[in-house]
Amino acid sequence: MKIWRPLIKCLVVAAVCLAALLVYRSLQRYTWDEIEESVLSIAGIRLVAAFGFVILSYACLGMFDALGVRYAGKPLAYHKTALASFTSLSIGHNVGMAALSSGAVRYRFYSRWGLQPQDIAKVIVFCGATVGLGLATLGGIAMLLDVNGSDDFFGLGRGERAAIGVACLAVPAAYLLLCAFVRRPLPVRSWRFTPPDLSLAIGQIIVGTLNFLCVASAIRQLLLAFTDVGFLHVASAYVTANLGALVSHVPGGLGVLEAVMLNLLPGTSAIGALIAFRVLYFFVPLAIGVPVLIASEAYYRRQGSAYSGRTAEGKA
Repeated sequence: MKIWRPLIKCLVVAAVCLAALLVYRSLQRYTWDEIEESVLSIAGIRLVAAFGFVILSYACLGMFDALGVRYAGKPLAYHKTALASFTSLSIGHNVGMAALSSGAVRYRFYSRWGLQPQDIAKVIVFCGATVGLGLATLGGIAMLLDVNGSDDFFGLGRGERAAIGVACLAVPAAYLLLCAFVRRPLPVRSWRFTPPDLSLAIGQIIVGTLNFLCVASAIRQLLLAFTDVGFLHVASAYVTANLGALVSHVPGGLGVLEAVMLNLLPGTSAIGALIAFRVLYFFVPLAIGVPVLIASEAYYRRQGSAYSGRTAEGKA
């Protein structure tokens, strides 16, 4: 453990520095005039509504961790899991490779609250599974309900779209069956995965889907300033774009999200909406998360120093 702690601290510092660099480089892609023009072209009520959905999304992400610590057998108050989740993901979303970047920040919080490394690993894996379940569920529902929509979605016809929707929904269905009937650890390469209780699995699917539902709703609110696009089409496009960003490991899906969304929503001049979304969902939380992380590190360092001082006085 003494070897890992300095490494975790270095990873946290590196994540903060890289996040700051990425914000700077990301904003260089656009001039301030372009950003200002794009944002000002969106009605204030749309920006407020979109930001409201962003807040709801991060609240759902806090529930990922709340369920995750219960799965690890170390339940915590929601305000603690929300703090750890928001701080880690506000950085991880921008840095990329979230399991490593946000995992390092999660470790800093949860290790102070009594979780062992194996418990924290369970939380990270649980949250990652919740992401996949939420994407699959929302993508499947959107594909099936939008099966009679336009045929410009990757050139897919109704049959292909319905088949993809069913395949997506088969993932959470199989997961629920696994959690309902398998109670023993399952070997996955060099480690073992113990399926959660059915109630936790259902919670994963619900909050995972609600999270991406909120994200898609935020994007649609901004897109409505430029084009009358349906929610189901936005949801399908976002799920596809998010999968592309995850596979590419590009920090924050920078460029991948925009490219896929613009390709799947042809005929729209939606780059302004996507810039506004990146500011609201990525940059604003990052601007809050980094100071919160720094402040928490300073707070717990002082707490540790005070505890050490009291211990020394007691021994004297």
